[in-house]
Amino acid sequence: MTQTGSVITDLQTRGMRMVDPRAGADSRRGGAGPTDHKAVTIDGMTVMIPVHTHSAFDSPYLVEAPDADGHARVTKDGVFFAEVSFPKRASFLDLETADGIPYGHIAQLHSKDVLATTVLQTCIRYESRKKTCKFCAIGQSLAAGRTIAHKTPAQLAEVASAAVRLDGVKHMVMTTGTPAGKDRGARVLADSAEAIRAAVDLPLQGQCEPPDDDAWLRRMKDAGIDSLGMHLEVVTPELRAEIMPGKAQVPLSKYYDSFAAAVEIFGWGQVSTYILAGLGDTAEAILEMSERLTAMGVYPFVVPFVPVSGTPLESHPSPTPEFMHSVLPPLARMIRENGMRAEDIKAGCGRCGACSALSAFEKLAPREKVPA
Repeated sequence: MTQTGSVITDLQTRGMRMVDPRAGADSRRGGAGPTDHKAVTIDGMTVMIPVHTHSAFDSPYLVEAPDADGHARVTKDGVFFAEVSFPKRASFLDLETADGIPYGHIAQLHSKDVLATTVLQTCIRYESRKKTCKFCAIGQSLAAGRTIAHKTPAQLAEVASAAVRLDGVKHMVMTTGTPAGKDRGARVLADSAEAIRAAVDLPLQGQCEPPDDDAWLRRMKDAGIDSLGMHLEVVTPELRAEIMPGKAQVPLSKYYDSFAAAVEIFGWGQVSTYILAGLGDTAEAILEMSERLTAMGVYPFVVPFVPVSGTPLESHPSPTPEFMHSVLPPLARMIRENGMRAEDIKAGCGRCGACSALSAFEKLAPREKVPA
């Protein structure tokens, strides 16, 4: 598993080139993340690897044309590196609603068995150059006509039911752009969850900024959301203000308060946060923040930053494999020591684990103490 973690880390930080462009036909361009990636299975783990980024175009990794079963060889500088396979295209993506909206405009397949949607494809942060998160591409797929601005609860329930029935989807991630209200997206997530859970038994993760009123946390739980993501992305206050000027107006103290309240409601290890390694936070800063979070019962899902074309940070480099190796193994030990595991998360990014090698390193770490 150490070797698997190293392979994944290398590929996720450097990307890969495709000999056969058709093999990348199901990859995603633009929009909410993970984007400009393709799902690849390595040693039984399905992960997201950049294929449409600047680093991928210059990557030493080349994927040969896959065979009829979707298996392919990866070479590094012309020397064999690993065997990979590509998950099959989801059948639900061939369908459309009664009013002619393709299911793929409502939700997408991530990894091999995770349904993902951005309920609101608009955001008060994105619409202002002074407030936008500089890594965000949430508006790109909407502008390109590959999605719709607001997925209704009925649409999400219809697509989720089809994805479970046709493709065996195991859990679902619902993220959202931040609306103007003080609920910060909790309302649309709760409404969506109620409709989905009425239609199909599918574990759900909701992702939004911390609502002003913690009562929204309980409402999301009662609506059928099993796990909650409130994403820091960047942990150093100065960097937050530089890279996420709008989102940084929600102070870290509010995140800490909301994390504590959410753990009480959703349970130990069922609350997570996304941290983008490589944007300027030091390894020490990421681990210091993670130590605080894991002690609270919050799962820090640390992923290598992948620049997206068309964003202000499109030329920002991804972190080096060495940087990720300085973070992920000690973080994995920290997670296990605090009684958490990716596989124990009921739904969401941490459970999926496809955007980071964290879960591969986690399998090696001892589980030494369990929270009271």
